[in-house]
Amino acid sequence: MASDRLWGDKIHKTVILDSSAILMLFEFSIDLEKELTRLLGSYHIVIPTPIVRELEFMSENGRGEKKTKAKASLKLIKKYDAINVDEKGGDDSILDLAKKINGIVVTNDRELRNRLKKLSLSVIFLRSKEKLVME
Repeated sequence: MASDRLWGDKIHKTVILDSSAILMLFEFSIDLEKELTRLLGSYHIVIPTPIVRELEFMSENGRGEKKTKAKASLKLIKKYDAINVDEKGGDDSILDLAKKINGIVVTNDRELRNRLKKLSLSVIFLRSKEKLVME
């Protein structure tokens, strides 16, 4: 992996964010891009469109802090690529996309993490409310 950076190869890992990972950025002091660089080197962040719609729904219909975080999340994710996937629920769209592109999923959702592990897909999650770890 270090040689990828030394020799300038264009090897990028695709990172898929779910809504819990995006909202986590506003709950804890996590620098997502810095942490992903530490773990992966080069990467490309994508967000399945059902996750974008989920955040839009929360920003319109949520209450209090959750609504505020969802609105902030929508502004943040504009800099990442939204990937159209089949019309499914958020978790299923993430699973399908991760399998299809061998992506690395960032999530704090325990059930989704377990489903990803059963499929031998890589998962990044928050540990000790301060850093991201990969399994």
